Amino acid sequence: MAHAGTIDIQNLNKHYTVKGKPLQVLDNISLSIKPGEFVSIVGASGCGKSTLLRLLIGLEGGYEGNILLDGKRIQGTSLDRGIVFQEHRLFPWLTVEDNIRVGLLNAQGEASAKEKSVQEHISLVGLKGFEKAYPHQLSGGMSQRVAIARALVNRPEVLLLDEPFGALDALTRSHLQQELQRIWQAEGITAILVTHDVEEAVFLGDRIVVMQPRPGRIKRIVDVPLARTRERNSAAFAAIKEDVLSEFSHTPADAEPSLVVPLAA
Repeated sequence: MAHAGTIDIQNLNKHYTVKGKPLQVLDNISLSIKPGEFVSIVGASGCGKSTLLRLLIGLEGGYEGNILLDGKRIQGTSLDRGIVFQEHRLFPWLTVEDNIRVGLLNAQGEASAKEKSVQEHISLVGLKGFEKAYPHQLSGGMSQRVAIARALVNRPEVLLLDEPFGALDALTRSHLQQELQRIWQAEGITAILVTHDVEEAVFLGDRIVVMQPRPGRIKRIVDVPLARTRERNSAAFAAIKEDVLSEFSHTPADAEPSLVVPLAA
């Protein structure tokens, strides 16, 4: 089992330069995430949640404040953080197991230990028997399972998820949400999910961070004190979902809200 990382975001500010003028994207973000916690981040388009994730993974820099992993400032990408995007980004010329091995290219350790980890993660995501399949032979949901295995195969401290199921149909999305919960519990690591889907945020998150534009700020943090596995049709689940959705009932027109409330599975 991997070590679960502690994330501390302290007074984070981020801006871009547009037509020679600064455009503030994130404004004074502070958030602490405990080891092994699953945190969902929701907000309307333009609230900076994907920018926040890119800063956490190390794909962007040039910010003010601190982003700390286990007390150390994050600088660039690292094997201690894995990420899954909305698009699976698999290499079409590689098999399932070879695509997962890509996650170990810069990892230390013996070849036998790496191969064991690849096979363990193929089993973890439920793809035993598909080791030699190519991406074009897989469904969208299966491809995302490969992407999740690739992000986890090096046993990172933190798993970052940027709308990982946003391109899938409702039934597949619901099933993979359940699978992601199982995988996260099995790995025992810290997880941070960015999503437009409020139901998904409630189903998976220990806490929900509600962001507002522009610039992106944390409007509210909602606890989800529900036992797992969660019943989507329960009154308690519906109450938390409605509570989060109420935060967007007065969203300004230019915020382009695109929050999703799918049918319960």
